[in-house]
Amino acid sequence: MGIFSRLSDIINSNLNSLLDRAEDPEKMIRLIIQEMEETLVEVRSSSARVIADKKDAERRLGRLKAEAMDWETKARLALDKEREDLARAAIAEKQSIDDEVAVVEKEFVALDDHLAHLSEEVGQLQQKLNDAKAKQKALLMRQKTVSTRMRTRGQLSREQLTDAFEKFEHYERRMDTMESQIEADDLGRDPKQGLKSEIDSLAKDDSVNEALEKLRKDMKQG
Repeated sequence: MGIFSRLSDIINSNLNSLLDRAEDPEKMIRLIIQEMEETLVEVRSSSARVIADKKDAERRLGRLKAEAMDWETKARLALDKEREDLARAAIAEKQSIDDEVAVVEKEFVALDDHLAHLSEEVGQLQQKLNDAKAKQKALLMRQKTVSTRMRTRGQLSREQLTDAFEKFEHYERRMDTMESQIEADDLGRDPKQGLKSEIDSLAKDDSVNEALEKLRKDMKQG
């Protein structure tokens, strides 16, 4: 079942209201456009049939009027020849055709009015279709803008995260370099040997102090 039940529903529809109530506005606008296009095809087809009927009525009208004039000519000829009986018969035929002319003229006027109405409806429907396509374009542009913003935001988040990881990795590399340097400085050193050297140094200091004190005493006695 379509969104619209009659052509008047389409012409009087409020697109904004329909889209505001729709769960999926993009799907709704596609359906609206599809139904409008199908209806427009139907109305144009109806208009084409009415135009064909109008042309047929116009041809019949011309033919009947020509026949009526022909019977009138015959009636005049009969009167000229003083054949009133034939003239009367010819006039009767003309009147019969005149009655047909009146019927076809009414049909022609009705078809003309119907065609004018269809033409107005086609114009209104085409305008509605143009509005719907403009709405669809706006929706697609808005969706594209939102998608681009979300994608950009995601890229920024990933870039910020990547930058944080890179900074952390750089800090780790610096720590590793410093620790490696310290470890390199300690390479080849025997912890026990270091302790022995410190103790020997203390003993050597005592020996130097004793020699220095002895030298002072010798200088005083001299």
